[in-house]
Amino acid sequence: MYGVSDPATEAAVRAYVKLLRASHAVQMRVEKLLAEAGLTPTQLGVLEAILHKGALSQRVLGRLVLTSAGNMTDVVDKLERRGLVHRARSPTDRRAVQVELTPAGRGLIEAVFPRHAADIAVAMGGVAGKDLTRLDGLLKRLGLGAQG
Repeated sequence: MYGVSDPATEAAVRAYVKLLRASHAVQMRVEKLLAEAGLTPTQLGVLEAILHKGALSQRVLGRLVLTSAGNMTDVVDKLERRGLVHRARSPTDRRAVQVELTPAGRGLIEAVFPRHAADIAVAMGGVAGKDLTRLDGLLKRLGLGAQG
C-alpha cells in the first residue's frame, strides 16, 4: 500500500478510510431531515443538548457539539434570531450567560429529535444487535485512544 510495509499501519489506514466513508454516508442521510427542519447538525446538537441537560453556557455547548467558540457564537446568534433559544444571566453567577430553549425551540426539538433518532437507526441498519453494541464500545475506545 503506497510504501507502507507495516501490516498494522496498513490495516489502520484501511479501517480509517472505511470509518470516514461510513460516517459520511450516515451523515449525508440524516442531514436531509435536518435540512427540511431548517437546522444544521450543530444547531440540532445545541437544541438537543439544552433539551436534555437544561440551560448551558456557550463554552459547554461548544465542547458538547464539538465546535469552536467563534462558531458557537454564530450558531447561538442564528438560533436566537429564529426565536428558538435565548441568552439569560445565570441566577447563581450574574457574570455567566446561559443559553436556554424558548417554547418554540422546545417544540421544534421535541418534534424533530425523535424522527432524527429514527433516521439514524435506519442509517445504521447495516449493523444491529450485539454488533451495534460492540461497534459502540469500539468507537468509544478509538476516540479515547486517539485523544492520547
